[in-house]
Parts: sequence; structure tokens; C-alpha cells
Amino acid sequence: MLGWPTAPGTPVRLRTGVRFDVLDVPVQAGHAALRRLGPPGATPRRPGFPVALRGGRMLLLVAAGGAEELPGLLEWLEWGSLPLDLTAVGAGGLMEAPLLPATGATGAAGSAGSAGATGSADVAGSADVGRAGRGSALPPPRPRDHDGRARRGAAVWLRPPEQQGGAETSLPALSAVGGTAAAPDLARLVHTLATECHRFRLSSRCASPRLARATR
Repeated sequence: MLGWPTAPGTPVRLRTGVRFDVLDVPVQAGHAALRRLGPPGATPRRPGFPVALRGGRMLLLVAAGGAEELPGLLEWLEWGSLPLDLTAVGAGGLMEAPLLPATGATGAAGSAGSAGATGSADVAGSADVGRAGRGSALPPPRPRDHDGRARRGAAVWLRPPEQQGGAETSLPALSAVGGTAAAPDLARLVHTLATECHRFRLSSRCASPRLARATR
């Protein structure tokens, strides 16, 4: 995929910390954060950065080095003292290569795309997912899951990376001016994710006593 380095073995795994890092949050908090940030393309020349789902988690790709910045950013944004279910994977880490959209050809997928497919990585209807991920209201429809791999917890692209050289320029990164013309600001993304992770944690804690009382 886009020439991103991979690790040997099955399923195919992408090496983090080289071309990108990953922020990992609960899927409910991730969807809420994406809604707050607005649909991709809402700001001119800012494509949507890649986002994947794996089980109950959302994986948001950011510029390489972002994982190292996360602890300092959380402290600076005054989230450091709170238990947030917000983690990062950076240098030396691995991310399972998400199921790729069906393109009808392997050329656009690149090295990890053809390897990750292993003959069964097509996701029907993913052309619609790609269009929804790039320009429509969030969240876009989840890819149809013919072989059951997504139901078994395999990673699936919610917002696939741009295939025409725009993937890495769209990755959130630190910027003194709040982001570049192509990428949103990492600090704003982290603050939004932290806010929604905190809200999700509080709502889950409030829901637990009610559920316990209802089952008595």
C-alpha cells in the first residue's frame, strides 16, 4: 500500500514510525471526534487523513513522530492527569494492514496492498466507502463484509488513504500555525480525541450503575 514498509508474516502488518504513526481510541470516541472535526474536504485543500477500524477501536494515522509527541501534548493540553483510553503506536510498532477497497487491479494498492489481500482482501462496495470517507458527512457506511474477516476483528479502512500521492501530506502533524494547507493540526486532533475519550469514559461509568440496577 503506497509503498509503506511491511513486516513479514500473515496478516500483513505495516511498520509504524517510518511513514506514519497511529492514534488508537475507542470507536465511539473516534466517531464523535471526527464529527467535531468536520467532514474531510470541508477546508479547501485538506483531504481527509486515513482512518481504520479494528474491533471496537478506531485507528487514526498521523505523521511519523506523532506518537512521541502524544504525552507532551496531553500534558500541555491539561489532559495528562486523567485516565484516557488514548494510546499511540510509533517507532518500532506494527499495525495490521486494513482491508483494502476493491479496485479491480493491484497496481494502485502497492506492495502491502497485494500482499495484504492474500486473494481475499476485496471489500464489496468500498468505492462508495472511499467517496463517503473523502467528502460526505461522517461516519461513512462500513464496508460490506463478505468473508467475515471484519466481524472477526480484522482491520478495515473507514477512510482509505489517498492513492494519488496525497496520503502522507494529509497526515495530522504539529504546526506553529494550526496545520498546513494539506494536513490538520495534530494538537487540535489530540485535544478533540481526548475530549471525546473523556466524555465516553464518563458516560460509560454513568451507564454501568443504571444497567446493574436494571438487571437486579
